[in-house]
Amino acid sequence: MSAEHGKLIAQRRDHLRRDLVEIVGSTRRIVWEVGSGHGHFLCAYAAAHPDNLCIGIDIASDRVARAKRKRDRANLGNLHFILADADDFLSAMPRQARFSQVFLLFPDPWPKRRHHKNRVLKPEFLSAVAARSEKGACLYFRTDHAEYYEEAVAVVGTHPDWRESAGAALPFEEPTVFQKRAEHHFTLVAKRA
Repeated sequence: MSAEHGKLIAQRRDHLRRDLVEIVGSTRRIVWEVGSGHGHFLCAYAAAHPDNLCIGIDIASDRVARAKRKRDRANLGNLHFILADADDFLSAMPRQARFSQVFLLFPDPWPKRRHHKNRVLKPEFLSAVAARSEKGACLYFRTDHAEYYEEAVAVVGTHPDWRESAGAALPFEEPTVFQKRAEHHFTLVAKRA
């Protein structure tokens, strides 16, 4: 990584850190959705759980803008959408804040083998999320891609910080756009050890 690129990342994370300090305040528990898209799931979740601070991130500015409009129409003060990738978000999160639930719903499966390195659910991601999660926090992963699901089960199964909760379901159902299009889907639930 060049010095200039490193400087840009540091600036982006500093800006995000300031925003998160304002959003999180003294709150210690966060419900996080990675790749929140247009915000369908998290808007419904936040409306049903008004006492939870919910934060969704996405890397596409148009999706974040649409999610914010949906949030504003529903007048959900406990919900925030942020333009960020997972690494930047985890790096910028306030020290006192911990995840109580993490949702990763229908992430891009990157089906070609040469693109598997782009998949989100990897050991490094699980370690970083575990470091910011309270004991007993749940990670919910859902995909319509069978091979990605099997890989996720294997990664979680060998990770020291997470234990699969076989047969467990999402604590809240609001079908995403991708779920509505899918013929079938697979769900993995893991608890922070």
